[in-house]
Amino acid sequence: MLLTVVAFIVALGVLIAVHEYGHYRVAVACGVKVLRFSVGFGKPLLRWQPKGSPTEFVIGAFPLGGYVRMLDEREAPVEPHERHLAFNTQPLRSRAAIVAAGPLANLLLAVLLYAAVNWSGVDEPKAYLASPVAGSVAEQAGLRGGELVVSAGLGEGDFEPVRSFEDLRWTLTRGALDGQNVRLLLQPERGSTPREVLLRIDQLDVREADVQLYRRIGITAPWTRPVLGEVVPGGAAARAGLRAGDVVLRLGSAAVVDGVQLRELIRASVQAGRPLTQVWRIERDGQPRDLEVTPEVAQEAGGAVGRVGAYVGAPPEMVNVHYGPLEGLWKGTVRTWEVSVLTLRMMGRMVIGEASLKNLSGPLTIADYAGRSASMGLTQYLSFLALISVSLGVLNLLPLPVLDGGHLMYYLWEGVTGRGVSEAWMERLQRTGVAVLLLMMSIALFNDLTRLFG
Repeated sequence: MLLTVVAFIVALGVLIAVHEYGHYRVAVACGVKVLRFSVGFGKPLLRWQPKGSPTEFVIGAFPLGGYVRMLDEREAPVEPHERHLAFNTQPLRSRAAIVAAGPLANLLLAVLLYAAVNWSGVDEPKAYLASPVAGSVAEQAGLRGGELVVSAGLGEGDFEPVRSFEDLRWTLTRGALDGQNVRLLLQPERGSTPREVLLRIDQLDVREADVQLYRRIGITAPWTRPVLGEVVPGGAAARAGLRAGDVVLRLGSAAVVDGVQLRELIRASVQAGRPLTQVWRIERDGQPRDLEVTPEVAQEAGGAVGRVGAYVGAPPEMVNVHYGPLEGLWKGTVRTWEVSVLTLRMMGRMVIGEASLKNLSGPLTIADYAGRSASMGLTQYLSFLALISVSLGVLNLLPLPVLDGGHLMYYLWEGVTGRGVSEAWMERLQRTGVAVLLLMMSIALFNDLTRLFG
């Protein structure tokens, strides 16, 4: 819990500070007097003002936001000798640059964070495919499990190397949310000739980017040996005589080929809410033996499933994915662009009803993911920060009046017509923007509560 809180506060502090610093830095470069730079709202917990600087720096008690207060005749009277330092007296290009600098700073931060992950390297599972989910797109495409994906392509696009299972998952996500098929180049066995497989993802009605999406595609996890890990004392596996290190060869009449398939067979070993006793053939110390196993029944959202009280599947084969200085920076730029485009498309689909509003996430989900990623290591936490930084940058560029994108729309109107938006219209648009933003926040908070406590 403490790690989650700390990781969440650090993430918010970094992302908000970078966003506001973008506004601040460009404002100063344009000759605007900045009165206050604040990370957080409410009562100041800490404040300081560097010698010779007109700017007061503040850390507020409420961390969900921040602001840069500039000299502006619309907010308070300005001395005649300082009028040239006021924001509202600046040329249109300067005002637009100052407003756009915040979101662009978040996108630049994402590029650098993704690049840092690429440079440092991260251990990820190799792209060996587990047995596909029954009836899924992957099974219909002829996948059986054990294949190594060496490259993948979206639609009619070029093949790109797949260096890890996470690379493959990202390609599948893009294909699903874009409604494009995914082509895989497979190496069924080491040293054999690769073959191409087409995943007809365009057949899926994708409304949510969740776990069920990957189950419908049929690729949920990398291949692992069907071996048992730690066995819970007193659990179903322990009562049946199963031990850590046992390799499962057969469960009932089904031959077992990998850990993912074994987990699915265990989950399905329940009928009409009652456990099914089955004979497991295992290999222990090189010798086969048969054991009768009766699973325990657990209730999940989709109904009753079987559990045996043991870790199922060996750790997957890993590969260290890292890039050189220039390639890592380029990959970080490309990933930031892809995530930005995907975010905009997803928002557009939610507006027209083609995607579920359940995809919206609020502070509780972000805090939960912050804690999880921090517990997994620095590179995972940096990847999480990059993703949220992209989301913050894209969100602020939306043409909602209360956001930076809304102000940019005002400036576009001014640039086209030669006059600014009237105060009356400004007030109406601001009220509408606040209402829309509050509605989005309410939906996101409801989704958070449903995910975490539903």
